[in-house]
Amino acid sequence: MVVADDIQALRHLALLGGLDGQVRISSQRLGDLLGTSAQTASRRLIALEDQMLITRTVRADGQFVTITRQGEDILKEEYAQLCQIFEERSGEYLLEGTLIDGLGEGAYYVSLPGYVSQFKELLGFEPYPGTFNLRLASPAIEMRKKIDTHGWKRVDGFTDHERTYGGCRVLACSIENISCAIIVPGRSHYPEDIIEIIAPVRLREKLGLSTKDNVCVTVHYDD
Repeated sequence: MVVADDIQALRHLALLGGLDGQVRISSQRLGDLLGTSAQTASRRLIALEDQMLITRTVRADGQFVTITRQGEDILKEEYAQLCQIFEERSGEYLLEGTLIDGLGEGAYYVSLPGYVSQFKELLGFEPYPGTFNLRLASPAIEMRKKIDTHGWKRVDGFTDHERTYGGCRVLACSIENISCAIIVPGRSHYPEDIIEIIAPVRLREKLGLSTKDNVCVTVHYDD
């Protein structure tokens, strides 16, 4: 069982760079950060290693620690819970996810004039031809369910040259202060952990992001 002291130690290791690779950390240094003795800090590192939340290597030149994927997930859960607390006070939801590659179909659909005119009217921008796709972290999936009652706008389907296109829903949001929108096609059933986003710019390029990078989406709402 992961206890509060484990999470506190993980947080300090992450702040030292443990999510990005090995960090050199002595038990004395960690004890100072935790406000405990070196012996207690050493036991904490052993406990984290036993739970596979970190990997630890002791060499002649020191002790080196890396946070594992399981340890990162624990920190993400803690972050999501804190976000949920402050969301209820600030009027916003934060959805954290990982950037994934799409199927390449978004560019065609979001560029259709029948959709573009409605996007401009409802959202105030003409979208870049393509979608920005995220796989939500586990805690964010529950938050996504909460936004179903907040501010969605309907985009009507239309017929163009004898082909019929279905409607969809859009919800205004932002990523690093760039206005964008979550889009949900009306005829498609999407996995609950995937969201598609449209924006007036190519977000990957604008924000310097690559596949598997972490992204935080802010959805504002009025009580």
